[in-house]
Amino acid sequence: MKKLQGAHLRKPVTPDLLMTPSDQGDVDLDVDFAADRGNWTGKLDFLLSCIGYCVGLGNVWRFPYRAYTNGGGAFLVPYFLMLAICGIPLFFLELSLGQFSSLGPLAVWKISPLFKGAGAAMLLIVGLVAIYYNMIIAYVLFYLFASLTSDLPWEHCGNWWNTDLCREHRGPKDHNGTPALNLSGTVSPSEEYWSRYVLHIQGSRGIGSPGEIRWNLCLCLLLAWVIVFLCILKGVKSSGKVVYFTATFPYLILLMLLVRGVTLPGAWKGIQFYLTPQFHHLLSSKVWIEAALQIFYSLGVGFGGLLTFASYNTFHQNIYRDTFIVTLGNAITSILAGFAIFSVLGYMSQELDVPVDQVAKAGPGLAFVVYPQAMTMLPLAPFWSFLFFFMLLTLGLDSQFAFLETIVTSVTDEFPYYLRPKKAVFSGLICVAMYLMGLVLTTDALLVYSIVKYQPSEYGSYRFPAWAELLGILMGLLSCLMIPAGMLVAVLREEGSLWERLQQASRPTMDWGPSLEENRTGMYVATLAGSQSPKPLMVHMRKYGGITSFENTAIEVDREMAEEEESMM
Repeated sequence: MKKLQGAHLRKPVTPDLLMTPSDQGDVDLDVDFAADRGNWTGKLDFLLSCIGYCVGLGNVWRFPYRAYTNGGGAFLVPYFLMLAICGIPLFFLELSLGQFSSLGPLAVWKISPLFKGAGAAMLLIVGLVAIYYNMIIAYVLFYLFASLTSDLPWEHCGNWWNTDLCREHRGPKDHNGTPALNLSGTVSPSEEYWSRYVLHIQGSRGIGSPGEIRWNLCLCLLLAWVIVFLCILKGVKSSGKVVYFTATFPYLILLMLLVRGVTLPGAWKGIQFYLTPQFHHLLSSKVWIEAALQIFYSLGVGFGGLLTFASYNTFHQNIYRDTFIVTLGNAITSILAGFAIFSVLGYMSQELDVPVDQVAKAGPGLAFVVYPQAMTMLPLAPFWSFLFFFMLLTLGLDSQFAFLETIVTSVTDEFPYYLRPKKAVFSGLICVAMYLMGLVLTTDALLVYSIVKYQPSEYGSYRFPAWAELLGILMGLLSCLMIPAGMLVAVLREEGSLWERLQQASRPTMDWGPSLEENRTGMYVATLAGSQSPKPLMVHMRKYGGITSFENTAIEVDREMAEEEESMM
């Protein structure tokens, strides 16, 4: 009995909680230590990835429209105030959390397990957005290929998809400079090309009868997912190189479109409409809400993308500088995009002899109807059309990289030993799954897209049924329910009274802090699993709290070790 006790004292058992891979002997983990997570490989990888993530489609088709409908130049007052009060602080906070912990949107909630449901909500929202966002990229690819012709297919009527209402909204003018044709009650060729050829909505009786899959859209969607997968194949090491092109080239195209736009006749009419201040709008709360929404929408805070990107930074990356570069650069880009868009719309309104507000639209209507129609009025129309849609492609891809990297990083950080060595395979499976889920968006009731975006509950003259509106509401509520659900799970995993469980679940876990031990100072010293001495770990937990039911094992081991030391003396 004494020999057994002696052997036990000579070779104490180290719990898994405190073991490094080298402590585990001949156990075949077949993976590297979890700290081998990877980092950005270039100095500008992180900065350009953040710029590409924030500067997206919303800067082109959302901000200009929101500006002119909410006071024109006066909208910049609440916009920059909201940027300073909400946007910049939240942007910096999200970067700080990711860089400090080197963890994704799920695992980062070691800081307070009670709120891990917020990370799950981020993941759900990003998943839903990624599915339809890549469908938008598929539309862009569709128009990009359609621009590779001598005559744009949406330039003229007379095609099989056109109706009797189709009229070319251009042509000869009378001696007064007004169009010779009466265009009231007609539809432009670009609008019918979008709705009847691309979406083929005439083939569906409603959302309950989606119709057949549109194979041309299906192939474009497949190509979009293949491009995304190839760019994130090696995680941030590959996407960090792609953004050197995709985050910078749109600025060159935007500059070209801006120069071409402001040199068109009537351009100043559109710019004046875009920026003329209407300060009485500032008295409306709606304008301030719209400004805040635009800040959140454009910067992408709360989606987990910024946190994910920052988690691959080195511990001492200067994110103060990066925060101001990205947030202010994003705002300036939005304003410049407005000049590029409204200069062309001003030219279009002059050509059609209609007010600017009758040609100005937001969202897909601007990108796939109005602007393509404006391109047909320019010399070398296919060239300018190709440039515009190539710009949209590069803008959209950057954001999609962030969405996919957020999903992959979140899950691999939760199961590092299983998924991190197979990250490329896991990324491929995610892309395949989302492609299959996105196939419903390639059918004739492409109206599912409108539900996900959830604008007004109608599409043209078609009104959605009640169950479709309910579906859209449930999709929004589901992400919100993740937060209380996560709280419930965290509380149930603890022990003691309800108040004690809440306290325990609100405290940081034992291993919360910087991922590398050399960066753990102060209260974080030797609190990593595998630290050389378990004693500081126990001191840390007793001094700062954070003891959960999972960590009680470590306390018991500490007590046993103390008893063994006393018996040896």
